[in-house]
Amino acid sequence: MTLASVKEHLRVTHSAEDSVIQSYWDAAEGHVAEYLGDDLPDPMPEPIQAAVLLLVGDLYVNRTRQADRVLHENSAYALLLNPYRTTEVL
Repeated sequence: MTLASVKEHLRVTHSAEDSVIQSYWDAAEGHVAEYLGDDLPDPMPEPIQAAVLLLVGDLYVNRTRQADRVLHENSAYALLLNPYRTTEVL
């Protein structure tokens, strides 16, 4: 993925928030790697890319989230990632 493709997913056409978007993208990839229990594969399969984009979108749209509304975990995220999850017991 590229910053341009992440911005396209977010429908952002300006560069004023590139550093914010990059930080959400980095955080999303880090979270996905931790959720999977391993480093992200290279090349990254499309379902994993889609999960990263879903998480970046959630972080971007809900960046000022407080307790003003209930947000639920997106089940698509887990459905996309579970086949790639490491199931080793440490």
